[in-house]
Amino acid sequence: MDNRAEVREFLMSRRAKTTPEAAGLPAGPNRRVPGLRRSEVAMLAGVSVEYYSRLERGTIAGASSSVLDAIARALQLDDAETAHLYDLARAADGTPASGRPRRRASSPPTARPSLQWALEAITDGVAFVRNSRQDLLATNALGRAFYSPVIGEGGRTPNLARFQFLDPASRDFYPDWELFAEMCVGMMRAEAGRDPHDKALQDLVGELSTQSDTFRRIWGAHDVRRHGAGTKRFRHPLVGDLTLAYEELAITAEPGLVMLVYTAEPGSPSAERLRLLASWAATQHVDAESPRQDSAI
Repeated sequence: MDNRAEVREFLMSRRAKTTPEAAGLPAGPNRRVPGLRRSEVAMLAGVSVEYYSRLERGTIAGASSSVLDAIARALQLDDAETAHLYDLARAADGTPASGRPRRRASSPPTARPSLQWALEAITDGVAFVRNSRQDLLATNALGRAFYSPVIGEGGRTPNLARFQFLDPASRDFYPDWELFAEMCVGMMRAEAGRDPHDKALQDLVGELSTQSDTFRRIWGAHDVRRHGAGTKRFRHPLVGDLTLAYEELAITAEPGLVMLVYTAEPGSPSAERLRLLASWAATQHVDAESPRQDSAI
């Protein structure tokens, strides 16, 4: 991905979203831009118009932390957007983002046995590991049952972004489909800023942009987001509606990979439905491992 183009389009899109009123400036008549003018951003950030214009053209290499912070304040960036601006600046400087070593992206890595054991030890919640490209790399038993619509019949590594945008079943699985779509793209956009040399991510973005008008539209908005923690709604084909809280945990031994755990509020209908799904998953596991008996004795 062209880092200069990413910087240019990100800053322009944030400037267009920041109104003069929100920035404490008079709107005035005859404005020909939807948001702030370059001169207004420069004034709010305390830099020259020429310097800010150079930044917005994509020449961000060498920008100091104080300048980046001033631009972030002027454009009223949130924490995820500010981190993205810093990641774009680090990429322009050739500095690995967030201390993360660059990972060769040929094929998705497989989970270490001890990591898989850790996942399987979580029995009351959905637990899985994914990478920055939304590949579903490992799950616990409940996770395999929960994500059965995504995993399907096997084949290539399940990918949450492909499922979101290319599989019609995702609209049933995600009741808040548009919100999930924006979250998915926002996380991918943030990862692209962290490592613009991730060829596998570039290929995935190209694939989805070609095959999904919705992905292409959301990607073009240049919105970024962090995951972290929150609540999501699902509609599982076996147990129905579920409202689950999630926590995202970085895996320090595998930079770039994260573990997510989905749990239900104790005593809630979702907790009962999650238990039903776990019971079904255990039954499937027992059936798969039962030895076949000869009909003739």
